[in-house]
This record gives sequence, structure tokens and C-alpha cells, in this order.
Amino acid sequence: MSKIGLITKGFLKENPTFVLVLGMCPTLATTTSAMNGLEMGLATMFVLILSNIVISLIAPVVPDKVHIPVYIVVIATFVTVLQLLMQAYVPDVYETLGLFIPLIVVNCIVLGRAEAFACKNSVGDSALDGIGIGLGFTASLTVIGIVREILGSGSIFGWKFITGDGVLAFVMAPGAFLVLGYLMVLFNKLAKR
Repeated sequence: MSKIGLITKGFLKENPTFVLVLGMCPTLATTTSAMNGLEMGLATMFVLILSNIVISLIAPVVPDKVHIPVYIVVIATFVTVLQLLMQAYVPDVYETLGLFIPLIVVNCIVLGRAEAFACKNSVGDSALDGIGIGLGFTASLTVIGIVREILGSGSIFGWKFITGDGVLAFVMAPGAFLVLGYLMVLFNKLAKR
């Protein structure tokens, strides 16, 4: 696969949210606004890229019997680094995303890419895969957050452009499921063209 193909597959062919249906916990919980979706996507992408690189480097020397626990330790290390950086430099973002930052450790996207791609490919290709899948996940979360924020509060990235209140259900759990479902249908319909 070409280098560009490694990056673009995360947007369409292997989009983690709309095609592979991975990472649903942060997708549904953190996309109450466009900014939250963007921030969660970028946090996951940070861990994904770095863990893909390290796992690609260490995979040849890790015995088959312990590769999953080793990968989880690598991922947990980068999540801890991310957590400490966020607490130090962007505490407001850390407070907003809260519990969902440590849960990146068990996110199916990160562990799945480590198992399916990074352990079998070169460091460069693994980094590009992390970038592509990370960008696809970030774009998905941001789009879901945009739709939920517009419908739920009449704003986008915090900028209020509709006076009055939106439909409260869209910033709550039922709205997350509705928006995700309709966007999945739309995405898959457009992707088949």
C-alpha cells in the first residue's frame, strides 16, 4: 500500500467510528460538543501514533505468549504521559474529558492497530497508519460533536448562532446514539459511491 493510502484509509476504508465501529465508549460519551470530540480524537491519536511506533520496534523481540500484555503496557505508558502533560498544560481539557483519558488504554482502536498492523509492519508505515486512523477517528468525533452541539445547544465550537435552547436530548445519551446511527448510514451510503 502506498504511503498516502496508509493515511487515507483511516478516513474512508477503515474509519474506526463509521466503518469498523470501534471506540464507541469515547465516541458516545465525549462528543457532546465539537471541541470535546476534537480534543478526545487528538488525545487518542497521540497515543495511537506513539504506541504504533514503539510496538513496531519491539514486536520482533516480544514472545508470542506475552505480546498482548506487553502492548498494553506500552499503550498505558503513553496514556500516562498524555495524562501528565494534559494535567500540566491543559487542565481544563483534562477536567472536561476526565475518566475517558485513562480509558484510552483499553480502547479497541489502539490495541487493535497494534495487533493488526504495527507488530507486522515497519516503523514508518506504523506511524503513518497511526496518523491515518487517528485523523479518521478525530474527524469522526468532531463531526458527531458538531451535529450534537448544533442540534443540542445551537452553537458550534462554543459559538452560539441560534438564539434560544436546542433540543436537550442531543447533548444527552439518546442524542449520541441517534446522531451516530444517522451519520453511520450517511457515511456508508456516500462511501459506496
